[in-house]
Amino acid sequence: MKLTPSQHQRGSAATLLLGFIMMCAGGYLLLESIVVSQSYFLGVGLYHVGGMPVTGGMILVPLIFGIGMIFYRSSNLIGWALAIGSLSAMILGVIVNTHFALRQMSLFELIGIFVLCVGGLGLFLRALSDGRSSGRASVGS
Repeated sequence: MKLTPSQHQRGSAATLLLGFIMMCAGGYLLLESIVVSQSYFLGVGLYHVGGMPVTGGMILVPLIFGIGMIFYRSSNLIGWALAIGSLSAMILGVIVNTHFALRQMSLFELIGIFVLCVGGLGLFLRALSDGRSSGRASVGS
């Protein structure tokens, strides 16, 4: 039995929707399984300059001086450079010291998540390619 173009497009829309829902569900379950932790404390070295660790407390010192210089004279470029540089170093240090790990789960759960993600992506892409090929066939006829 051969499908008419309208039946084929309806199947593609259902496949597209099913693939999208599977991708969303798999992506949600994957992101829900990731544990985020940080090891940033003021006493822990964020960076190493010349072999010496630079701690968060050391980054606060130039920030304090920069803020003081800005409040004394707001046009002071050195104060702005100290404040912006220290804030940037602190934000970068927090981002760099963020750790991601998967929570403990069974292999069955992990395979289920991957089947939803990758299977949904496959269905989604197949529906997109079917829609393009049926559109081209109807234009050429």
